[in-house]
Amino acid sequence: MNMKINFKKNAIPKALLLSFFSILFLASCSGDDANTTPVPDDDTPSSTTNYYKVLRMENFGYTLADGNEYEDKTTLYFSLLDNKEVGSEYRKTTRWDLAFSGLYSSFMSGNNGANTGNFGTGTSAIGGIYIVEKPFADVTEIPADNVFKTDKEIYWADENGSFGSGIGWYFYDFDGDMVRDGVYENRHIAYALGEPLTLTSGKTIPARTIIVKTAKGDYAKIKMISVYKNIFERKDFTRAAPKMYFTFEYVLVPKGSTKFEIKK
Repeated sequence: MNMKINFKKNAIPKALLLSFFSILFLASCSGDDANTTPVPDDDTPSSTTNYYKVLRMENFGYTLADGNEYEDKTTLYFSLLDNKEVGSEYRKTTRWDLAFSGLYSSFMSGNNGANTGNFGTGTSAIGGIYIVEKPFADVTEIPADNVFKTDKEIYWADENGSFGSGIGWYFYDFDGDMVRDGVYENRHIAYALGEPLTLTSGKTIPARTIIVKTAKGDYAKIKMISVYKNIFERKDFTRAAPKMYFTFEYVLVPKGSTKFEIKK
């Protein structure tokens, strides 16, 4: 990510940076709220065949306009049930399960109608989102419902990287020297944490798996792979690569399940 802000890492207190970013996030989200016309909800049970198998989504996203990284992008909504994008006109429905919003659309949210701070507030959506420090293959148990977070924009950059906060789904290397050699093309890189990440210091950041309770009560575990268009290997990420294009894999199981199983 090539942030065009004139400061050096750690030159500004993190609290001020987060406050600055928060203003940008709120501005981008307000556009969504103002331009969305509610449509009828749809609680019809799905006849999906997407349960119990590994599903993959590649290049879900958009290209940032040259010279305008802070442009007001429409929040991206995704249906895990149907493995496809959902238009913003369906924000106030149960048709989507995962939202990407805020700066670089890098904040994640679940869909929950009971939380007044959620994108889906006022609907019958019962979803949420949670991150565990485990590799995708090792996540087999579905956690208790009370661990799922229902606020919007709850997960973003990991605290171990530049300007992160708490556990996150990606590691941001501002100067490029935390993961690589710091040369120009290796700066401002976002590394999805679907796999463990070893830093130049020798420290290893554990893999993160995202667990989502969907709007209708199903469960999915998600492995984030990349935010760069058609680039899926970390060694090939560069600051000039087209972004933000989310590539991820996931397994979906129906409401009432206690384990993530692959049967197909």
